[in-house]
Amino acid sequence: MKRLHVHVGVNDLAQSIGFYSTLFGAEPSVVKQDYAKWMLDDPRVNFAISSGQHAARGIEHLGIQAENEAELAEVYDRLKAADRPVLEEGTATCCYARSEKSWVSDPDGVVWEAFHTTAAATIYGESPALAALSDNATEGNCCAPDMTVPKAVACCG
Repeated sequence: MKRLHVHVGVNDLAQSIGFYSTLFGAEPSVVKQDYAKWMLDDPRVNFAISSGQHAARGIEHLGIQAENEAELAEVYDRLKAADRPVLEEGTATCCYARSEKSWVSDPDGVVWEAFHTTAAATIYGESPALAALSDNATEGNCCAPDMTVPKAVACCG
């Protein structure tokens, strides 16, 4: 069964771990000096936070995590059918994990990843060239496209 993935950039990792642990009623399954992740079943989500050089504050990207290669192939087929440019990253190290992944952006530039994690990693990892997919994406931060709202867009009254 696939799992929704949400990655958020935070200013204070310890404070955010406390907040999200309380919100989810669970401690993170992975904690590093600049990263934490919750693999929740209710709701079924891979929720990750990063701080420091790996993160721009706020929602960085969304994704769909497949549990096996067959599910990943199904998600990849949907990415291709969406008629948007797909960045096929392949095997990558990102967010302290080894994964097979591809990236796409929606018509408004929101970046999505589709991935299947195969192993843990001891380093945070490298960034793909996400700027090729979206003006919202920035280079140099693994898993951290810049999702800032353009100045011309007003929000929430």
